[in-house]
Amino acid sequence: MARDTVETHFTDSVAAMIPGSRRDPGLPVRPGTTLTGARCRELFEIQLASRLLDIAARWLREQGEGFYTIGSAGHEGNAAVAAALRVTDPALLHYRSGAFYLARSAQAGRLAEEGLRDVLLGLTAAAEEPIAGGRHKVFGHPDLAIIPQTSTIASHLPRAVGVAFAIERARKLGVSGAAWPEGSIAVCSFGDASANHASALTGFNTAAYCAYQGLPLPILFVCEDNGIGISVRTPPGWIEASGHPLIPRFRADGCDLPEAYDAACQAVEHVRTRRSPAFLHLRTVRLMGHAGSDVESAYRAPREIAADLERDPLLATARSLVEAGLVMPDELLGRYETIREHVLKLALESTRRPRLRSAREIMEPLAPRRPAQVAAQVARQAADRGELFGDTPPEREGSLTLAQSINRTLADLMGAHPEMMLFGEDVARKGGVYGVTRGLLKRFGAGRVFDTLLDEQALLGLALGSANSGLLPVPEIQYLAYLHNALDQLRGEAATLRFFSQGAYRNPMVVRVPGYAYQKGFGGHFHNDNSVAALRDIPGLVVASPARPDDAAAMLRTCVAAAKADGEVCVFLEPIALYNTRDLMDDGDNGWLTPYVPPSRWAETHVPIGKARAYGDGRDLTIVTFGNGLRMSLRAAIRLTAEGHGCRVLDLRWLSPLPVDDLLRAADLTGKVLIADETRGTGGVSEGVIAALADSGFAGRVARVTSRDSFVPLGDAAAHVLLSEADIEEAARKLLG
Repeated sequence: MARDTVETHFTDSVAAMIPGSRRDPGLPVRPGTTLTGARCRELFEIQLASRLLDIAARWLREQGEGFYTIGSAGHEGNAAVAAALRVTDPALLHYRSGAFYLARSAQAGRLAEEGLRDVLLGLTAAAEEPIAGGRHKVFGHPDLAIIPQTSTIASHLPRAVGVAFAIERARKLGVSGAAWPEGSIAVCSFGDASANHASALTGFNTAAYCAYQGLPLPILFVCEDNGIGISVRTPPGWIEASGHPLIPRFRADGCDLPEAYDAACQAVEHVRTRRSPAFLHLRTVRLMGHAGSDVESAYRAPREIAADLERDPLLATARSLVEAGLVMPDELLGRYETIREHVLKLALESTRRPRLRSAREIMEPLAPRRPAQVAAQVARQAADRGELFGDTPPEREGSLTLAQSINRTLADLMGAHPEMMLFGEDVARKGGVYGVTRGLLKRFGAGRVFDTLLDEQALLGLALGSANSGLLPVPEIQYLAYLHNALDQLRGEAATLRFFSQGAYRNPMVVRVPGYAYQKGFGGHFHNDNSVAALRDIPGLVVASPARPDDAAAMLRTCVAAAKADGEVCVFLEPIALYNTRDLMDDGDNGWLTPYVPPSRWAETHVPIGKARAYGDGRDLTIVTFGNGLRMSLRAAIRLTAEGHGCRVLDLRWLSPLPVDDLLRAADLTGKVLIADETRGTGGVSEGVIAALADSGFAGRVARVTSRDSFVPLGDAAAHVLLSEADIEEAARKLLG
């Protein structure tokens, strides 16, 4: 394999070194540092192995056998950060963290070959790779407390803050089975370009916000500043100037291993003893370009590239060892060649390992749904609830609205699950904008029911980190429209974690989202959002959409049980307009109220994920709907039935996965299907329903009515763009002929 400039510069420079007077390896490698010569040599071996992994990645790519070439060259100083931490400290890492990963692997007592093989199997997309199983090249391992992160820029920072929050909150709540030992801290690394991203700023601000209020939040942010993001330069001094004033700073030259080690130890000690955040700024270089396909000479001057070569951290550590007389130059060069040959041999072996060979195998971690286990978990919830509070408490009796049913169910579930937390904007003291969480703060305390800052990324990050840490978060996004600015926390972080860890790491959580429209013109678009397309597009995400109080209670229990049993990420959409609805047809008929269901009946009222609900037994027309559309469709069906038309209504209830089997049965019974969809015509739920019918060979007639492709305006104008009962009835009559 041909050697590039980085390799030849290193070997030529080492060959020219002059050894210094021999120093005791038990003493500091140089005056003024705490890093001993022996430890420095150990870390050099790790830095060297990391560098050679980058060499191997490019060789594999040349052979057509490697599929990832973003390397760690120039960032090998992060081995010092790993050395300053405990092996049980949860880590969420930058994608240039090869040396950190190898150092953590060695700390855990694993053989050097094991860490190397982990990375190489990822580069070659081998199914035996221990974290993602060939689905992506990530740094992660359940035995090393490394939570895998992809290349999504800075999206892991809000989650990292959530992990740090949960370390202390789990201890405070006395939750058994917490993921991290007492006294742990979270570490989160990222690049200088990533530090500008909104999700990074969310992470910093949330950490500072907690610290400002005296809440323990033990997190170490590590910015590995190489001065460039792909081809865009970071202004000199920007990371120094842009720091959050409430987060203490530690600084070091990341190319100088002893200096980086000392600074990392100081920063870690600060976080661990004070249980508050700190920021470690490591100045690094980037060698070998952004990735293997990157031609640095197209945007960097030769003198810049040469200057980075002179700061090569691997070369700097070698110089420290040689100058301390701990190793001779020829010995270092011999070691370089030996490890190089070994890494390339392991790389070749990795190309011969099996790869993923079917869609089923690839998708297996996305939605490992086990209905029996979820049903058993619902029964366990019922038993726990009954043991704690008795069956059918007097205050739970009577007929409930949708809002009341959700409130009672949340209380029941929190009673059954001491690790469950409910949080969001205005959910605690106020009890929610619509009173849905009223009384829960008083009943369960501020440790489990609390208000957050007004930042949906921060809110979901707290949930994700808590979910990784043995807690059961149920966050509330105040309105559906507010979810969109934080959607990547669900798409890029929550939904991918099982996929990229083969289920070793999970995000058991239920995100409550009041949404949809029909609030009599009040509030306009941001309080009447009817777009769920972005949610339905996320692989593995469960999207529940109950309309009736009894369904809401049962489906919420199912979502919590699925989170517990299978680590599901569930979005629970609550139709605001139906929160306080009492009647179906006439004033005072109470047709939309349902009684409280005691724990003794939870098993019989269990609603499996992907199970629809049918109303009526007509043979002429099936109306398929959900959410607010259910009440409108039932009212239309009752009028049509009175005129002699046999109608049935199918409430989908689950928007992802769609209840396709129930849909087909209902469609075949009538041969005519009308889809009443309150979302938009373009990108709405009805498109998925029609596709499911077509894919399954349904030969009958299909029509749909939807809301218009418009945002929802203020006041009476809303009626002109939203689905109406009149629309449903008119379309039904046309389809019936």
